[in-house]
Amino acid sequence: MTHEGGIAALRTQEGELECDAVILATGGLSYPATGSTGDGYRMAREAGHTVVEPRPSLVPIVTRESWPQRAMGLSLRNVALTMWREGDRRPLFREQGELLFTHFGLSGPLVLTASTLIREGESFSLSIDCKPALTPQQLDARLLRDFSEFSNRDFSNALDKLLPKKLIPIVVELSGIPPAAKVHSLTKEQRKRLVELVKGIPLTVQGLRPVEEAIVTAGGISTKEVDSRTMQSKIVKGLYFAGELLDLDATTGGFNLQIAYSTGFLAGASV
Repeated sequence: MTHEGGIAALRTQEGELECDAVILATGGLSYPATGSTGDGYRMAREAGHTVVEPRPSLVPIVTRESWPQRAMGLSLRNVALTMWREGDRRPLFREQGELLFTHFGLSGPLVLTASTLIREGESFSLSIDCKPALTPQQLDARLLRDFSEFSNRDFSNALDKLLPKKLIPIVVELSGIPPAAKVHSLTKEQRKRLVELVKGIPLTVQGLRPVEEAIVTAGGISTKEVDSRTMQSKIVKGLYFAGELLDLDATTGGFNLQIAYSTGFLAGASV
């Protein structure tokens, strides 16, 4: 409850508690099992605040292609993920690290970070470089060494040293090279296609998983309406905000926890 533009009391199920300050720190929409169901947004709006539309951030990506389901559970380390926005020539995102194949598409640290750049209504494509430490020429030389060792094997049985077992049949299929073709019979052009594929497995973003599965919620109370020195509302005296409820979010690496700790400490110290 407010009185003359400031906090006067807090209304609860047990009654009203007189007070001259309230810290609103109810979280976003992520992890609803913990109680973060978006109630804070409603309270802020009732107090006259602007709420930037909440959306999932640091969330797994759903791909248009269904083949990731066949590699479900496979984690790739030290790979590079690149993402383009449709119509852009320059990559929107490129980082090296770890990703995970799931029944709906992709997850893992690389994917969660890339997801923060995806916006509804836009189209995005992805590329996975399985061997970022090798140039195409170096990878081709590596293939020639492997193929010389397995010259009489079928193509589908000659990639054991190059790729994880779950990924091999998928790469074979995407390459367009007959699985039963003998390694010694592969042409330079076929080998080139394989190199290009290993250096850039293509995928298309269909969307993001629900906000309930996101690590954090993007959007929230507009920071333009909050005093960054105290975390006090510029609209209602005595009303303070902290944590994910605010329109603040960052990439992985503990930054979102730091936002919560810092804004919480500042709000508490300012009351």
